[in-house]
Amino acid sequence: MGWMLATPHCTIAAVDKLHTWVINLDRAPQRLARIGVRLDALGLSWTRFSAVEGKLVPPGEQAALLDRAGFERLHGMTPSLGELGCYLSHVRVMQAFLAGPHEFALILEDDVRPTAALPEVLQRLVAARERWDMVKLSAIHSGSPVGVLSVGQGHQLGVMFSRCTGSSAYLVNRAAAQRYAEQLLPMQLPYDHAYDRGWVYGLKVRRVFPEVCVHDDQVESTIGNPGPSRKFVWWRRWGTYGHRLRTELARLGYGLGQLLMHR
Repeated sequence: MGWMLATPHCTIAAVDKLHTWVINLDRAPQRLARIGVRLDALGLSWTRFSAVEGKLVPPGEQAALLDRAGFERLHGMTPSLGELGCYLSHVRVMQAFLAGPHEFALILEDDVRPTAALPEVLQRLVAARERWDMVKLSAIHSGSPVGVLSVGQGHQLGVMFSRCTGSSAYLVNRAAAQRYAEQLLPMQLPYDHAYDRGWVYGLKVRRVFPEVCVHDDQVESTIGNPGPSRKFVWWRRWGTYGHRLRTELARLGYGLGQLLMHR
């Protein structure tokens, strides 16, 4: 695992305590070029982080990094090496962020497309730093957010009350990165199912809506899932159903408590 600095063209002064990290596989330079052009145009300095290639993780290390039995029980399917690589990439970029001087990190996967509103939203989020520890800037499911603060150009900072998967763009402070680096391993869920559980990590988890970063539909996933479905038959998924019910009840209670903090 390594990282290399991409030459920044300019930096937005209002968020000079923030740095952007782009997670990118060595075999996907075209994806890096696409997002790099967009970030440069928005005036955001950024660093490429060499993503973990899951299939290259030595089998002897996988047992320590992946709780296979836990994953199968909680997620109802067998884990893939692509998922493991994605998960490890995010954990290790947290470690790289913590080793540096910045107060905040914008974490991007290389298949995301930042919108023109991103710089202003980042400025406003940094100004309201006491309101959050991690903020999702993209989403697959809505999360049923309730807005608590305007962050510019029609975007709101919100507390989520339902599932909001996806990890292609989010903002973290050092407290969140420290919790993730210490507590996320071994892997028991896909990364985007694990990192937004604020009640587990004692973090203020939020999202910006509408999304300020969207999926770049010109690129395909590099996680991959060749072969037949990995999902277990329904009668092997009772543990999964129970976990998801407990998770959503916990999310609802957590959301209510977090919303009261803003009232």
